[in-house]
Parts: sequence; C-alpha cells; structure tokens
Amino acid sequence: MLRSLRIKFVAIIMVLVGAVLITVLGSSFFSTWQTQRDMTQEAIERALHGDLRQRPMIADGRSGDQQGKANLLLVAVDVSEDGMLLESNDAQAIIDSDVLADVLQEALTDFAEGNETQELHINEEVHIVWKSAYLQTGVWRVVIADTSAAYYSLSSLFVKDITITIAAMAMLLVISVGLSSWVLKPVQRAWDQQRRFVADASHELKTPLAVIIANTQILQKDSTLSDDSKRWVQSTADESAHMKNLVEELLELARTDESSAGTQGVMQKVEVDFSELVESAALEFDAIAFERGCFIDESIEAGIHVTGDPEWLGRLAKILIDNAVKYSASNKTITVKLAREGRRCTYVVNNHGQTIDPEDLEHIFDRFYRTDKARSRDAKTGGFGLGLAIAKGIATSHGGDITATSNDEDGTTFTVVLPCS
Repeated sequence: MLRSLRIKFVAIIMVLVGAVLITVLGSSFFSTWQTQRDMTQEAIERALHGDLRQRPMIADGRSGDQQGKANLLLVAVDVSEDGMLLESNDAQAIIDSDVLADVLQEALTDFAEGNETQELHINEEVHIVWKSAYLQTGVWRVVIADTSAAYYSLSSLFVKDITITIAAMAMLLVISVGLSSWVLKPVQRAWDQQRRFVADASHELKTPLAVIIANTQILQKDSTLSDDSKRWVQSTADESAHMKNLVEELLELARTDESSAGTQGVMQKVEVDFSELVESAALEFDAIAFERGCFIDESIEAGIHVTGDPEWLGRLAKILIDNAVKYSASNKTITVKLAREGRRCTYVVNNHGQTIDPEDLEHIFDRFYRTDKARSRDAKTGGFGLGLAIAKGIATSHGGDITATSNDEDGTTFTVVLPCS
C-alpha cells in the first residue's frame, strides 16, 4: 500500500511541476517565435512599400523598437510581368543569382494568388522568406529576406528548452522520490505499529481463548448442568470458536502485511504447481456446492507454476471458491478458470447470485467490510469480512493483483493475475 502511495505521490508531483515547466518554456518559445515573425513581417512590409533607394540609418529618429525591427538582411527588386528585372534596392545584401532566379520564377507563377508570404528552404543551411506586391501596371515588387539566423536561433532555442525540460524532470524525479520517502515516514511508522499491534494482540488472545474453549468443553460434558445452563455454555462455546477463527484470520492478515512490507522469512519462495492447488481447492468445495444446489465447472490449464508460498497460494484459491459457493444462487454454475497469458497466469472465479452494488464493490477488499445483507453472521455466510482482504494481501505479496466485477448479466467475477515462474 505504501509503495502505491509513493508512486502516486511522485506521479502527482511530476505531472504538476512538469506541466508548469512545459507551459513556461513553451510560452517563452512561442513568444520568441512570434517576435521573430513580427520583426520579419515588418521589415518585409517596409521594403515592399518603401523607396528602393532608401538605406537604413542609425539613429534616424524612430523608436528603438521600430528601428530594431527594421534591421534584417533583405533584397527588394522590381520586376515586370514577363520577368525582366527593372530595379533593385541599394544592395543591403548580395543574393546568389540562381536563388534570385528561382524566387522570381516562383513569384511570377504565384502572382495571381495575392500578396502571401512564402517560405523557401534553399538547402539545409539557407532559409529565406519572400513576398510580392503589385505596384503599378505591369510592375511587381519582390522582397527576399534571409531568415536563416532567426530560423536556426529558434531551432537552437527549441533544443535547449527540450534539454532543460528533460534535465529538470530528471532532477525533479530524484527529489520527488526522496521527498516521498520523507513525507511518508510517519505513515510508514503508523502502519508498522498497527501491523505489530494486530500481530501481538492476536498472539496474546490465543492463550485465554484456548483456556475458555477448554473450560466450555469441560462444562459441556457436565451432566449435572440444567438445560438453561447448557444453552449458555453452548453459546459461549460458539462465540469462542468464532473468536478463535477471527484471531487466526488476523494473524494471517498480519503475516501477509509483513510479507508485502518485505519482511524476510515470512513467506516461502518455492516453485508451486498452482494448477494443482486450484484443482484441489475446486475438488474440496465440490461437495459443499452440491449440498447448496450449485455446480462447479472447472477449466484449469495444467502445468502452471508460480513462485511463492504453497500454503498461502492454496488459501488464495480456496477463499475465492468458498466466497463464490456462499453467495451463489441455487441451480447455478460456479466457474473456476486458470490459464496462462504470456508470463502471467489468470485465475478467475465467477458465480451468479445477488450482484454487488458499485459502492460496495469499491470496498470489497477492505478489512472487516461486508455488504449490509451479509452482516449477520450465520452458518451459511458467517465470517468477519477478512477473507477477501487476506486474498488481496496474498496476491499482492506474490507480485500480483486481484480485481472484482459484478453485474446482472455476467454475475460476480474475481480475477487474480500472478506472475508465472
């Protein structure tokens, strides 16, 4: 459970901080790209509608922002409709004749489409932008701007942002893992104390319970007791037996908790024929199911082995079949399936009876949780609400998981997934 909490804690921090970091860096990149685009557009518009003979002047009276935006390496030329070069600006830059010819040819082809800015990659190193405008009858102006520096500046900025994001997320992951360990220390301590309390209390209760059970057995054999006294003694014996079962289940639950926490020596780790355990459990409950008017249908794939504790795995198989038999309707079939799926095996137990409400299904594996109609302890469904909690603990301690579904059409299904050895 604590491992799951740590994973959720780290995931939440990574998602929240990562989203903020990506938003900030993404906004910065977008702002830079937009600024570069605006600068290019304004410089091209000035050349497109200005005087070709006008040269840029330092401190020409414009604001610093406007002056900066006009600083761009570009060439403006006037051409006729038949492609003849009429005039060019006063050589702010020299353009390759082949590049100029290619741009003018494309511009003359696209004149009918209006004054749209066109981007053109000459090769892997040169990136230019051109725009055309109709000046007067038979005369078009084409402005060509070299945006390679801005283009590769943005590319470099993008790579740096990605690098910063990856490095920051890696550092954040390390910090989050350490922080999660520190934050959950009180929870870990409380969980350990609770687990030790359950185990210690259960052990301490075993001795007085053994004395009470022994005394009631002696009293039951006393022939001098009246019938009323015998009823009281029998009631005490019954409740003592229930209490003994509860203590044993609490001890087993404490053992599964210790195994999940990684305590050495709690769980055996041997290769177990899980197919044989499931088949044996189904055979054991076959007679009980028959007495209650139910039938067990087995579909067990042979030779499925699991690494773990044979006693616990056998208990896991029995808990689910026992639960299915208790709550199955009469004349219904209980299905028990075991199959290999890649490196994992799936153990499924299904029965048809009263369905479990969705709000109850969420807590079905909680300790001492029972649905309202199952709270009265009787001979048929008597228990303490610990069986499924123990089953979940066993599945988790063996590196697997258990889930439950319930509806009118498919009935109630418990599915255990375990890694195969």
